[in-house]
Amino acid sequence: MTATTPSKSLSTSLAQQQDDVHHASAPEHVTNYRRIDERAPLILPNEQADGGWSVGDGTEDDDETQRTKSVWYLILLTISIGGLQIAWSVELSNGSPFLLSLGLSKSLMALVWIAGPLTGTLVQPYVGMLSDSCRLSIGKRKPFMLGGSAVTVASLLLLAWTKEIVTGVAGAFGADVESSGVRVMTIVVAVIWVYVLDFAINTVQAAIRAFIVDCAPAHQQEAANAMASRITGFGNILGYIAGYLDLPAYLWIFGGTQFKILCTLASIALASTIILSTMVIKERDPRQEGPPPANHRGVLAFFVTLVKSVRRLPPQIKRVCEVQFFAWIGFFPLLFYTSSYIGEIYVEPYLRENPHMPPEELDRLYERATRIGTYALLMNSVVSLLTNVLLPFFIAPTYDSVPVVAQVPGETDTASTLLDDDKPSMLDRLRIPGFTLKRAWFGSLVLYAAAMLCTVLVRSVEAATALIGLVGITWAMTLWAPWAIISAEISRRDALIRAQKNRSSNGASEASSDASAEDEETDQAGVILGIHNMAIAAPQMIATVASSIIFKIWQKPRGTPGDHSLAIVLALGGVCVLFASFFVAQIKDDPSMPADAMLGVEQGDGRDGATNRAQPSAALDRRPSHERWNRATQGRATLTRNRSFGGAEMH
Repeated sequence: MTATTPSKSLSTSLAQQQDDVHHASAPEHVTNYRRIDERAPLILPNEQADGGWSVGDGTEDDDETQRTKSVWYLILLTISIGGLQIAWSVELSNGSPFLLSLGLSKSLMALVWIAGPLTGTLVQPYVGMLSDSCRLSIGKRKPFMLGGSAVTVASLLLLAWTKEIVTGVAGAFGADVESSGVRVMTIVVAVIWVYVLDFAINTVQAAIRAFIVDCAPAHQQEAANAMASRITGFGNILGYIAGYLDLPAYLWIFGGTQFKILCTLASIALASTIILSTMVIKERDPRQEGPPPANHRGVLAFFVTLVKSVRRLPPQIKRVCEVQFFAWIGFFPLLFYTSSYIGEIYVEPYLRENPHMPPEELDRLYERATRIGTYALLMNSVVSLLTNVLLPFFIAPTYDSVPVVAQVPGETDTASTLLDDDKPSMLDRLRIPGFTLKRAWFGSLVLYAAAMLCTVLVRSVEAATALIGLVGITWAMTLWAPWAIISAEISRRDALIRAQKNRSSNGASEASSDASAEDEETDQAGVILGIHNMAIAAPQMIATVASSIIFKIWQKPRGTPGDHSLAIVLALGGVCVLFASFFVAQIKDDPSMPADAMLGVEQGDGRDGATNRAQPSAALDRRPSHERWNRATQGRATLTRNRSFGGAEMH
């Protein structure tokens, strides 16, 4: 579904607002806005607010979706992605060893893992388009979150018990359960469930990401995505801790093997977090947007619309997609082959000592190796989480803009001067001048490339674990930076569209001249995030095919020492990530609509960009727009961002 707006009004307002504010140093209208009283309750329980805690007095003139949300709201909004990450971490850390234990070769296993990229390339954009067109009263995204999670739980459990199900059915028909035919059938059924699982995970992920964009205010998109990255880190840690422990010794009631227990625990985590998030967070009623476009129905219409959407991507989002395309060729081996890579290093001395190890002893050795590999992924997740928690305090709030504030009870005239005080706060002092989100992202990609190039030289479990843990910094930035940049772009534009619609419906501006104009289609969050996921998933298919070729050339049979094919794949991935880092330089540090322009649009000032014209001398200022904001504007942006990142409790 795509939002429609009067084409002349929207295009004129967007162009003028961006042109004016990017060349303005300190717009005079900013001083006329009502400011936050730091001594007053910033976040108030509002009975009229559907989404939780918000700023304002609940008047109908306020755009409720743009009110500043508390840290608890952001946690509840993004907690479902943590449950999904636990399920995904189980597949990533134990999926390859499980398939290998069934008798699947490494070269065929690489082709099996094409399921994730393939479904991600096709499913997420389609699910995004379907959810954009959804008109159920509970919201656009919740039906896909609930339905996708139900299929994910079912496929996880069926995958874990594949061998028992297939052998049970085959035995019922009199077949020899130890025959090669039954083993092949077990592998085929397991691969089918892997494809179904990836289909369901991509459905849930597409819905959750669009859910975050829709329900978080425009000025808190960077904070919301940082919170999602943190919760993803927690989910990774919980999943990998569970994978490292000897679970059958403690939780045998959930299954007799490590993989069965992990799948059961992941199913419980996913179901509980999805239910909690969908029950507490309320979406806007999509029925207020009118009926969905009729020409978006059907598979053919999907591809036609997808091509059009790719062509009209905003430049900033298009640049992010270019970075992601090359980076994820290199990330794919880390996600799917890390535990196997560490495991091969772990088992090599044992295999050299006893090259003719019995099959039962070999299986036990590789099971221990899988747990050792999972420990490396755990270290990666710990570093990633620490990066997500600490790094935001050192980065300037580039893409977080000024919140939409309204008069709150208890605000005084003296309170309005607090943010104009030049005395920096403790959190202000932590910011590193010039250390922007884009530059942090660039540095993390270079770090990843250097670490992966070292994998071909490393021959000890400790050194390999250190390399995998170090690139947790890169993984943290990958889960934060691109999503923050894209979400800020989408949310700012959507807020502008809603503001213009509200002014037109309230008679604030004459829209009669535009009423007969053709509506201009603008893609909503579901479609844009789906295209972004295509830039993530499509290169993984390239990595899958390339990995399969490398394994075919350099791999050795299971149980044979000296197999370094996984290290070669990881090193080549590092080269691709290094290439991706050069595209980051093309991304602008400036948000497409800076804070002051967004605040004016959301509060109804500067109609159609006709006011707040830039002073001529400001056009010569080439500093990024966030560095040209006046002290009050920077203070408001930093206050909102620090409260969101720092976890300051708001009552």
